[in-house]
Amino acid sequence: MFEPTAPRRDDQIRLDAAARAQVVEPHRSGFHLVDATMMYAPRSGGVKRYLEAKRGWLARRRPDLRHTLVVPGARTAAYTDGMVSVAATRLPFGNGYRMPASLTKWETVLRLLAPDVIEAGDVFVPGHAALNAGEALGAPVIGFCHTDAAALAALHFGDWAEGPAFSFWAQAYQRFDHVVAPSRHMAARLADAGVQRLSIHQLGVDTTLFDPARGDRARLLKRLDLPVDTRLLVFAGRPAREKNIDAMVAAVERLGGPYRLLLIGAGKDVSWSPRVVSLDFERDPARLAALLASCDAALHANENEIFGLFVLEAMAAGLPVVGSRRGGVGELIDTAVGQPADSVEPSGLAEAIEALFARELAAVSQSARRRAETRHGWDATFEALTRLYGRLVTGTARAPLPLSA
Repeated sequence: MFEPTAPRRDDQIRLDAAARAQVVEPHRSGFHLVDATMMYAPRSGGVKRYLEAKRGWLARRRPDLRHTLVVPGARTAAYTDGMVSVAATRLPFGNGYRMPASLTKWETVLRLLAPDVIEAGDVFVPGHAALNAGEALGAPVIGFCHTDAAALAALHFGDWAEGPAFSFWAQAYQRFDHVVAPSRHMAARLADAGVQRLSIHQLGVDTTLFDPARGDRARLLKRLDLPVDTRLLVFAGRPAREKNIDAMVAAVERLGGPYRLLLIGAGKDVSWSPRVVSLDFERDPARLAALLASCDAALHANENEIFGLFVLEAMAAGLPVVGSRRGGVGELIDTAVGQPADSVEPSGLAEAIEALFARELAAVSQSARRRAETRHGWDATFEALTRLYGRLVTGTARAPLPLSA
């Protein structure tokens, strides 16, 4: 779809003097990693949380590694915290997301940054610009597969759209020096697409931030004007069609009685149901962690989820999780930490919710917290990724690697 093109001199980014010096004349001490993605906005979900967790971890654990994050913004500018924005038009009704349009402008920015390795978080304009810039600079480029474009195309436009989307998606990921999948489910999809230079690196969770100790159930029930015998389920995420919110709402309506569903960020102004309470998107991670820890269980209804970062955050907060047996969520939950649902239809979700609450909930909650602490800390994720970056730069990871978590 996009052919590599050299940036034109008249399309050089316009920065103020200080910002341009930061981009054009970067300090050369240490290793320079650049992340580029369009999936970064004020109300972003898992991709933004992954990138911000990485930035914090690198600052604490790898100060020798310089990290720059390139994302869409209102203007093209560089900032002293290692952020660079590239001007892009804001999408109407897009929760603050912006659509990159200028391949040349993105490639120019990436070339000026002179990275040792680039990680692209999508296969659209930023991803193609990363490939072009990497080729020009001789720098390896990683594609981190955060979305299944073909599955989303089928969901939003019909089955006819899946084939063309899959072809575009496959061809794009085949161009990367290496591709990272966050789950076995996604790795299998990429392998079917002909991607060979591939490994699995699960995402993680900050278990000091998401902690059962932050919860105050009585206070939250009072705030929501709910009775003390409420069985409060929670979902936090975007009101996107693939999240299958309608099925979660229908499941709670089907159960009736003490069951209620708290939606955080999934359509505050939508009148879902009398059994549903909607809160606005929570920007403060500590307040989000406190909300989750104050509920009784988490609910997730996307059977094609690539990973499901919300599931890990809920588990770390001490919540059992009801979710699909399929997809990335199915790799995270079992009966020790929640209740897998046989289907994500309302009847299947309702059956799984009832089965969970018929068990000793406190024991499942403790097990969920323990699983998050022992298996899903960010350290393992970022230590493995930084090793991968090093192997790519030294040329020892260009051959196919065995799939490993």
